[in-house]
Amino acid sequence: MTSFPYWRLSSFYFFYFAFVGAFSPYWSLYLKSLDFSASEIGVLMSLLLATRIFAPTLWGWLADRSGKRVGIVRVAAALSLASYFGVFFGVSFWWMFVVMALISFFWSASLPLVEATTLSHLGDSTASYGRVRLWGSIGFIVAVIGIGYVLDVAEVRILLWLVLGLMVGIVIFSRHIPEAESVAHHTDRYPARQILKRPEVAALFAACFLMAAAHGPYYTFYSLYLVEHDYSKGAIGWLWALGVIGEIAVFIGMPRLMQRFSLPQILGASFLLAVIRFLLIGWLVDSVAAILFAQMLHAATFGSYHASAVAAIHHFFRGRHQAKGQALYTSLTFGAGGTFGALMSGYAWDFLGASLTFSMASLCALFGLLLIGWKFRLKV
Repeated sequence: MTSFPYWRLSSFYFFYFAFVGAFSPYWSLYLKSLDFSASEIGVLMSLLLATRIFAPTLWGWLADRSGKRVGIVRVAAALSLASYFGVFFGVSFWWMFVVMALISFFWSASLPLVEATTLSHLGDSTASYGRVRLWGSIGFIVAVIGIGYVLDVAEVRILLWLVLGLMVGIVIFSRHIPEAESVAHHTDRYPARQILKRPEVAALFAACFLMAAAHGPYYTFYSLYLVEHDYSKGAIGWLWALGVIGEIAVFIGMPRLMQRFSLPQILGASFLLAVIRFLLIGWLVDSVAAILFAQMLHAATFGSYHASAVAAIHHFFRGRHQAKGQALYTSLTFGAGGTFGALMSGYAWDFLGASLTFSMASLCALFGLLLIGWKFRLKV
């Protein structure tokens, strides 16, 4: 991997996911300080997912048409930063709605295009993807632990400035990513929608939609849930970090894992462990041991799941469809699935309570497992 731009790509992943580590666990606490209700917080947090339904596909189509993936990443990162400044000028629900929608529309362009660029640079060595992606996990850990301790001693409004610094980092390091050449593939003559209609591809996307939906309550309310059960913010930061530490271990070991097991087997195991994880969170939150074990399962419910899903998408979408494939994965799963999960969790939280909401998440993961076992096969 002598010519592979390891550190330039890794640095971008670090800041991109440090932003996620600051935003996903703690932004709901800031919104709560503005006296928004649980359903309003669910709507606002879902915007980061809702715009991913259509925005990544739009950016991916533009990238494949222009051949300028990295150029689009740089422009989108700058526009996302410009949109973020709006959080300093208003606190009403509708103001935050517009600002967060704009941030997400531009921010969501970056990751699928960088994923496609990374996989293009890797060529046939896609099993090594995790060793680049793990720096995103490290960035997440640094942010989630550090900010957890900061919020224990400072007012939650300081979060606005911490997130700003991380977004500046995304803009700076997006300028160091080198463009990658797309290699022609025999599927280039087919439209992307024809690949998407294949039963095994449709089953993969449907299962991934359900996995993203299952994480809706976790990403929207997990920190608030733990605060309500007397966990300190520092402890919450470490719990988030524990899950990502397990994720890093999986990313490092992914080449060996892929040699020993098939992608359908890895995906199936990941979904099964997600079923267990969300039941533990929903019903045993007061047991520190159960919560620690549930967080360790993040290694499977995100780490092995995401690495194998990205590899599977790369298997089906090659050549000129590569950016579109990764964009569709983001749009249809993290976008549509994540939005559905976040919105439903907001309403379920108010009417059914936390335990039943997390049980619904577990049920989503179970349906995804059944789809993987029923239809998903790797075919050329």
